[in-house]
Amino acid sequence: MRSYLVFRLYGPMVSWGLPAVGGDRQTAVAPSRSAILGLLGAALGIRRDDEAQLHALQQSVEIAVKQLVPGRLIRDYHTTQIPSADRKFTHRTRKSELSESHLNTVLSSRDYRCDGMWTVAVTLTPQSNYTLAELNSALKTPVFPLYLGRKSCPPAVPLSPRIVTDCSLRTALDTEFHTLSWSQKGDDFLLRHDGWITYFWESNPQAIAPDHSETVLTTFPWDEPENRARWQFQSRTMYQLSVAESGAEKDSGASAPADQRA
Repeated sequence: MRSYLVFRLYGPMVSWGLPAVGGDRQTAVAPSRSAILGLLGAALGIRRDDEAQLHALQQSVEIAVKQLVPGRLIRDYHTTQIPSADRKFTHRTRKSELSESHLNTVLSSRDYRCDGMWTVAVTLTPQSNYTLAELNSALKTPVFPLYLGRKSCPPAVPLSPRIVTDCSLRTALDTEFHTLSWSQKGDDFLLRHDGWITYFWESNPQAIAPDHSETVLTTFPWDEPENRARWQFQSRTMYQLSVAESGAEKDSGASAPADQRA
């Protein structure tokens, strides 16, 4: 049994980055490891160019996610004007960029998930430089603004972080938050549940379902930060299990809704 820092994430729009190909900026169905590390780093006040502190945080935590509502997928056709690259001059503001006489138009398609909700559980590694109490305090009073994948996607409700002790990972992820409700039938609730929840976790494939390991799906997302300055990531091993609302476990790859598959 271990102790966990548990909090929930909800936003009308979120974007959990996947490897970008060309002008396509896709989103995963659930918060990526890099997104949660960025959230914790912002709360702690770690700057993006502080590689040592970012690496220390990365080595300090293990992260698991419970997807309560995946949200609806939407795509934004995005246009941005930027000046040509100039090694002799650095623009410090957006106003400075737009003051250039010649601007280039960059086109991209950016994916978002609308009205999704997730519970996150963070536990410490043996070499952690932080305590759960420090992380809990940082999320309650963050140094930098928090956002859900992109700066245009702030949390829409408080994260309500709390520490749960001496429990299993699944018990921690099943912590209840009472602010939001959902319904499968009517439109009078903020969120609509589709009857499934999905767990994502790392390290131990049997941590969520020790008696049903054959139903666990193994994936290898590229969301482990390698070099922040060069936007490089490496793959890691992640486990996934989709469970019907009634509690009956289903095969993640065969029976779960297509929108929740890896």
